[in-house]
Amino acid sequence: MKRVLLASIFILSTFMLSAQLTSGTTGLLNSPSADMQPDKTVMLGGNFLHDRITPNGFPYNTYNYFLNITFLPFLEVAYTCTLFKATDKFVPEKKGRFVNQDRAFSVRLRALTERKYRPAIVLGSNDLYTQSNGGGIMTEESNNQYFNKFYLAATKHVNITKTEQVGLHLAYQYNRRASNRLNGFSGGISYKPSFAPNLNLIVQHDSKSFFVGANYLLLKHLFMQVVLQDGQYFSGGLAYKIYLKGK
Repeated sequence: MKRVLLASIFILSTFMLSAQLTSGTTGLLNSPSADMQPDKTVMLGGNFLHDRITPNGFPYNTYNYFLNITFLPFLEVAYTCTLFKATDKFVPEKKGRFVNQDRAFSVRLRALTERKYRPAIVLGSNDLYTQSNGGGIMTEESNNQYFNKFYLAATKHVNITKTEQVGLHLAYQYNRRASNRLNGFSGGISYKPSFAPNLNLIVQHDSKSFFVGANYLLLKHLFMQVVLQDGQYFSGGLAYKIYLKGK
């Protein structure tokens, strides 16, 4: 019985991958990594976002929801909607109520897979394109790409035991928004303990703030994440994973 239990725990642990739920993509808590979901994985989810984790265009706590698809082993795309509240200027009769949403498209391309002596490498962008002010991929502050950034990320995992693992993550990210400046290096450490292999503990820095948090995969499908920014500001989310091909 003990052997069956240990084998089951190990099998379940292979489904454990980080997801950056705050933007609807794979990553750390609020920074990119080179982790990828398994091929043919679909994620449907949503988050509560504290106003400290969002750009200046969201000066209040808000929510997002997303669809994420990894339809090739090296390509992940996501569509994320973040809710806007009404203001006195535009819809005074609905002030304080959610009346609109910001739409963002993200893409991640794995350039190198992880090997024994080399990290995985991923190129990616969040909020890739806008149609406002004539449209474009990299736009100025006047446009609505609140979550826009481009990044290069590297990840290397070190197995301590069969069910215990440490992940080392480093990324360089760039954008042109003064209201959400994330230019520079970000990174973190993830730890999957042997006593709970579906639990992933994470510490990270996104070039502005320090984060601690955790995610957990329940029954192979329900992915949960909690985030604490600068030791006091809570964000969190849930996602449901669907595997379109046998594992």
